[in-house]
Amino acid sequence: MTPETLDLARLQFALTAGGHFLFVALTLGLATVVACLQTVATIGRRPLPARMVRFWGQLYVINYAVGIVTGLVMEFQFGLSWSGLTHYAGNVFGASLAVETIVAFFVESTFLGLWIFGWHRFNRWVHLAMIWIVALTAYLSAYWILVSNGFLNNPVGHRAEGGELVLDDAGALLTNPNALLAFGHVAGGALLTAGFFMAGVSAYHLFRRTSEWEFFGRSLRIGVFLSFPALMFTAVFGGIQFAAMQPMKSAVFSAKSAEIARIQAEMAARFGPGDYVPPESWTRGAGLIMLIAFALMMYFSLAGVVLACFKKVVFRFRLWHLALMTAVPLPYLAMISGWVFREAGRQPWVVYGLLKTEDAVSGHSPGAMRASLITFTTLFALLAAVNGWLIVRHARKGPVDAGLGHDDRTDRKNPADSLPATSY
Repeated sequence: MTPETLDLARLQFALTAGGHFLFVALTLGLATVVACLQTVATIGRRPLPARMVRFWGQLYVINYAVGIVTGLVMEFQFGLSWSGLTHYAGNVFGASLAVETIVAFFVESTFLGLWIFGWHRFNRWVHLAMIWIVALTAYLSAYWILVSNGFLNNPVGHRAEGGELVLDDAGALLTNPNALLAFGHVAGGALLTAGFFMAGVSAYHLFRRTSEWEFFGRSLRIGVFLSFPALMFTAVFGGIQFAAMQPMKSAVFSAKSAEIARIQAEMAARFGPGDYVPPESWTRGAGLIMLIAFALMMYFSLAGVVLACFKKVVFRFRLWHLALMTAVPLPYLAMISGWVFREAGRQPWVVYGLLKTEDAVSGHSPGAMRASLITFTTLFALLAAVNGWLIVRHARKGPVDAGLGHDDRTDRKNPADSLPATSY
């Protein structure tokens, strides 16, 4: 294995994992919002919440469909580029990845398909149960992924056997504090992303003086009032993780040179000669960007909670509408920088204290890794472009009669003889 192969493999995984995570956050958040909206629509049987389910549900389905493909592509890399990791620790962290695959593909995807095609075919309570199963299994899927990632950051519940790690304590693995804290942080970030997304899309239509003013006024308020508590929830779990992070990562982020030197000496004495300082520019820079994005979102959320209390402001304050549109990327910026901070700060370890990154990469030639990087990056760029185009296209169209939940039977019957397509 050459240093160039290692650098290319790390870059490839960073791009694909980070790209996939962008889809995951919006999918988790919108699934929760759509499930809550459908609960209101089912209980109250009012047209407006039902139309909101269809519109925001359509955007959720688009993001989910493309995101699931990026997840498949990303997981190929464990066997392709990181055979040392799978051989050494696959018996432990691979089990949770396998469970996640079963949950995501055999449960979540099945019930999502039933929800998409089950409109006007199932009882409204059964249809509601389906979207809640989808939402809950989405969070369960995220939990299993973070169990694997938590093990890499804080390896617990294992023992060494024949030069490999095997599962020794499933309870310790499943309750790993690193995984649980990260799960709370990701769950809050997903709701935050959905809140900013809903507010931004709604602000776009209100800025253009849409005829659907009531629809998007209600949606904007939901997005704004969701964002602030979600931000606080995310910040709490993030703060706890700051207090419990690896000593070297903490020292690098705080730029404590003496502390860095002390920990480097301790780790060299414990693990042998080597550089145990993570890339300082990436670690410190990503952490600072994450905190700056958090501060900006705090200002937007606080101002939004106040402004959304006034009906005239919601519909007429066009400067605020512009601000909400420009703020949509902020949660994404915070998430990507936070992911870089979490993963880059663990270096040079892929399994902290047990397996170095340089020992985990497959023995491909630089040319093979370069070809793989180009292929994966091109595929991800195309998927991201398609997803962005579809979401923008459907978001700009606004709520329409065609699409998700539309009942074709109303086109062949007298409308007076049928329930409206938005009824539950």
